[in-house]
Amino acid sequence: MFARRTEWPSHPNRLTQKLSALREAGRPVLDLTESNPTRCAFQYPAEFLKTFDDPKNLTYDPSPRGLLKARKSVAGYYRTKGISVDPEHIILTASTSEAYSFLFRLLLNPGEKILVPRPSYPLFEYLASLDDVAIDSYPLSYGERWEIDLKTVKEKISPETKALVLVHPNNPTGSFVKKEEKEHLISIAKEKNLALICDEVFLDYPYPENTAHAISFAGEKNALTFTLSGISKVLALPQMKLGWIVVNGSDKLRDASIERLELISDTYLSVNTPVQQALDAWFSFRPALQDQVRKRILMNREFLLKKCRTENADLLNGEGGWYAILRLPGAEDEEKWVLGLLERQSVLIHPGYFYDFFEEGRFGVVSLLLPTEQFRGGVDRLFNYRPIKHLHKFKRHNI
Repeated sequence: MFARRTEWPSHPNRLTQKLSALREAGRPVLDLTESNPTRCAFQYPAEFLKTFDDPKNLTYDPSPRGLLKARKSVAGYYRTKGISVDPEHIILTASTSEAYSFLFRLLLNPGEKILVPRPSYPLFEYLASLDDVAIDSYPLSYGERWEIDLKTVKEKISPETKALVLVHPNNPTGSFVKKEEKEHLISIAKEKNLALICDEVFLDYPYPENTAHAISFAGEKNALTFTLSGISKVLALPQMKLGWIVVNGSDKLRDASIERLELISDTYLSVNTPVQQALDAWFSFRPALQDQVRKRILMNREFLLKKCRTENADLLNGEGGWYAILRLPGAEDEEKWVLGLLERQSVLIHPGYFYDFFEEGRFGVVSLLLPTEQFRGGVDRLFNYRPIKHLHKFKRHNI
């Protein structure tokens, strides 16, 4: 009756079952995984909603690439980064997920492959399955910092590989693509005739010591490059559903890509008019919104760093984004440890296997977006559950 592409396991995992049972029993749970900014007590200007009071919102005049007015707003966003982007080279989408789907349909025939980073956000597996493409991964290795295993990237490329996905900075590692890595990857893409898909949704949130790494791919012209972002993270507005693709490369490949993406987009026309009309006004609120988010992230990260030093615990070095990765005690596997924390301390964190770490049984992922008092209370409970003082310091290895 149903297509194989939706044959995913539907039974909830043990962590979800335990969380549901506790909540049904009326037991409060402190969720250290919360990454939805609209649930994290940020202050949004009242003027946001006033932008919807526009008679133009009652007129339906769709453009497959998105309204020119909105595309100019996106180009203005890149102009603040010193990057010149032609609005005609921008395709608006309803989300970054939709942007990925459009690109998979543009670049791959059924069964052909994309290469994605590991560890990373588990969305890729589902998107690839829905678009009938295969997925393979290349490792991020960790020593003093996260690095792309460039040797393995080259080894993983086969004739069926059509695109290489970069997440800049990565979720959840928080690692940026470094300048020297970028040069190698562009060289590989040109040599192997691959497209680069660069997801930059967290680009605006580098840690202060890593701002030099936060250089967008949106100005890259030496390979066919698709740069993705959206207001879910840029404006902390996931509910407003607007993303975009910036297309770069040789004139011939860029223009052919845009022409085909326009046809794909025209089939769905999923981006709504009110959000596009409001976008320019919303970007004027960006500095104030991002300032709130950055302050929250840095305060929570600093607290976590101090706590880890006190407890002789390992916090992996990130460079930006909204997440932090702890190394958990090795006496139990991740799932047992996280389930025990939830049961005994009513604190939820994500086990590393949610993000497909190469080394299993050792990692926990927390969001840095929570209100500071809630975050500190949750971290205190985490360490009270089992003081993390028997951990071995990292040696250089792949995970």
